Amino acid sequence: MSDNGDLCLHLDSIGEVTKEELIQKSKGTCQSCGVGGPNLWACLQCDCHYVGCGESFSDHSTIHAQAKKHNLTVNLTTFRVWCYFCEREVFLEPKPVTPVSLAHRCKPHEQDPLPQTTCYPLKAVPIAVADEEGSESEEDEFKPRGLTGMKNIGNSCYMNAALQALSNCPPLTQFFLDCSGLVRTDKKPALCKSYQKLISELWHKKRPSYVVPTNLFHGIKLVNPMFRGYAQQDTQEFLRCLMDQLHEELKEPLTDCSGAISDVLPDHNLDNRNHIDGDRSPSEDEFLSCDSGSGSERGDGERAGEAELLIQDECVGVRRNGGISEKERLKERRGEERTREMDEDADVDTAAQEGQAERETEMLLSTKKKKQSRFRSVISDIFDGSILSLVQCLTCDRVSTTVETFQDLSLPIPGKEDLAKLHSSIHQSAPVKAGVCTDAYATQGWISYIMESIRRFVVSCIPSWFWGPMVTLEDCLAAFFAADELKGDNMYSCERCKKLRNGVKYCKVLRLPEILCVHLKRFRHEVMYSFKINSHVSFPLEGLDLKPFLAKESASQITTYDLLSVICHHGTAGSGHYIAYCQNVINGQWYEFDDQYVTEVHETVVQNAEAYVLFYRKSSEESVRERQKVVALANLKEPSLLQFYISREWLNKFNTFTEPGPITNHTFLCQHGGIPPTKYHYVDDLIVILPQNVWEYLYNRFGGGPAVNHLYVCAICQVEIETLAKRRKLEIDTFIKLNKEFQAEEAPTVILCISMQWFREWENFVKGKDNEPPGPIENSKIAVMKGGHIQLKQGADYGQISEETWLYLLSIYGGGPEIAVRQTISPPDNDTHGERKIEAETRAL
Repeated sequence: MSDNGDLCLHLDSIGEVTKEELIQKSKGTCQSCGVGGPNLWACLQCDCHYVGCGESFSDHSTIHAQAKKHNLTVNLTTFRVWCYFCEREVFLEPKPVTPVSLAHRCKPHEQDPLPQTTCYPLKAVPIAVADEEGSESEEDEFKPRGLTGMKNIGNSCYMNAALQALSNCPPLTQFFLDCSGLVRTDKKPALCKSYQKLISELWHKKRPSYVVPTNLFHGIKLVNPMFRGYAQQDTQEFLRCLMDQLHEELKEPLTDCSGAISDVLPDHNLDNRNHIDGDRSPSEDEFLSCDSGSGSERGDGERAGEAELLIQDECVGVRRNGGISEKERLKERRGEERTREMDEDADVDTAAQEGQAERETEMLLSTKKKKQSRFRSVISDIFDGSILSLVQCLTCDRVSTTVETFQDLSLPIPGKEDLAKLHSSIHQSAPVKAGVCTDAYATQGWISYIMESIRRFVVSCIPSWFWGPMVTLEDCLAAFFAADELKGDNMYSCERCKKLRNGVKYCKVLRLPEILCVHLKRFRHEVMYSFKINSHVSFPLEGLDLKPFLAKESASQITTYDLLSVICHHGTAGSGHYIAYCQNVINGQWYEFDDQYVTEVHETVVQNAEAYVLFYRKSSEESVRERQKVVALANLKEPSLLQFYISREWLNKFNTFTEPGPITNHTFLCQHGGIPPTKYHYVDDLIVILPQNVWEYLYNRFGGGPAVNHLYVCAICQVEIETLAKRRKLEIDTFIKLNKEFQAEEAPTVILCISMQWFREWENFVKGKDNEPPGPIENSKIAVMKGGHIQLKQGADYGQISEETWLYLLSIYGGGPEIAVRQTISPPDNDTHGERKIEAETRAL
């Protein structure tokens, strides 16, 4: 062993054993219950020949060890040895320096801080400087990390596999290791901080053999009730829920200097992250069981230290019960906007609308425009792409377009008949009508398209003559992006023709994400039963090209992807187990992550896996050369009169993205060019200092900015903050005063209603939970028109306020409409009463 801390004192109790004997035992059964392998365990106690099952069955191996006080046992599938007394993995010989050998110390020990150089991108050269302290040797620097397992804490293999797949996405992991200053949130349950702690543990240079992700597990249960308890869950739904919450906690307003998709086309809907055809299987959320233990252990203690960016920072100055609903998935997603522009040919009939309704509509639109500002986060930067959806009327040729943002592509697995249709489309690939659909194919040229179709035909069809249909990932993509005919019961309502018409629905990728997440729809859930599609889908480890599916309007330059990780499901729609295969970013080797066990595997094992979710990363040799140039410039160490500050987050993009985009220093600057007072106390976490020659190269190459060589607190923002604080105090104090007077009234003459949805937004603003004030008062959702009068809708979510309070809020925010539940009753006029009495008597005579 490398040191005494790694020694197990119980190794001397092992009898003589050979690998051949262990292999022979692996072919047997559990001596207590008779179950067969895999994952049987053999006792290593001298003169003991017991073989028992693992925790996936009855765990008789553990029962035997505890009853007999036999401490050491070996897994007959992986041949890894476990000591029950030390509660860790041990080794029968000096521990080899291989990625598979995961050691865990017997006694608690103090963790060293994370090194400066962590998680090197594969085939990439990060901007780095020498470690002046010499605390980490070159051997340690390139020693594989991230090979830490996760303990199953009760049917949590779906979570463990998903977390391992995300952990091996370099842009995301590097952000949580290097940009800790940006991992800040006041939102509960602060899942981003739990995730950062987990990533730090997984990638620590002195990693344990496994960690227990208890904090994150409890946090995700608070976010969405469907993950509560220890029921079986779906790994894809977990991924969506986790990334949605991380985005929500880390999101920041999108500045004008960032590129906006909304500039590409006039008609779009960025907030809609559904797939184009809306064909997301709603019951993918029927959760698949996994074989696991049900222990619930606490995670390891907090580890000290955090990783730094690979450029030396010389700054010495300024220091969502049930599945996730579509409604929840679409609510304030990472695009954070819903901008619908009306088509120029649309016929909007407003003749029957009353003036009041028109004013309410205008008020509602202005409210949405004000409140639905655009946001971004590291999640949206990495995983968000966009799809251009087009619908063409086959009568008038009118084409309507929509842009939808996606986080993952849910692809169908075509069957035998579907494959035949896809392959026959070689000779009829374009719609009958000329238009935008044929233009999409022109982006790559007819020759390249036909050659690609022939290649797919050879790969997919010829083997099927002998072994049945073979499905490729390209087939799944082609099925997803194939044109759909809109006819019969599914005819298209053309806004120009004002009638139902036959049409063609078509979609292409408008913007490719840095990391592409692909979900294969293996599970189908009907009313009475569920089943799983077990068809093998072949997928490339390198060179997945999405150019055939790219829209001609796309600005994406890099279209090829390499595989990072794949999540697999073994079993049926009712029961099964999740594992993940991931490529280590440091040594390029593939590993199997099966809960707490991590094993090196050959790439052929990965290629033969039954993929469920795949993560692909953009591949570009040009980005590698760019980093090499910058490293060379940084190593010149030319004396410069000026030093420039650059966003630490953007520099992380440069180190890990193939297309980092323009420099965005607004992560630490306000719109006036200074440091926001709220960020001044931790600005060191947000910036890195560059020498002049490096800054000039990056600025000339990528643009953006702005250039910053002096940091100061923005006085304008300081005044705005003080003014905002005074406004908040005035509004809340006035409301409290008026509401007390309203509560003291025994018989108020007028009681007015206010939407509780709007009121909660206003309350969050005046209490400082939301920096943006609410838009105009929006009472239309609690109002209904009856007999030409506005009345309160039955069952509406509303609150009661006084007329004075209503007028005060209305004077500040405007809006409406006014809804009264009790109005002034005028006392009867004596003369009028007398006249009515005489009139009644006259009628009686």
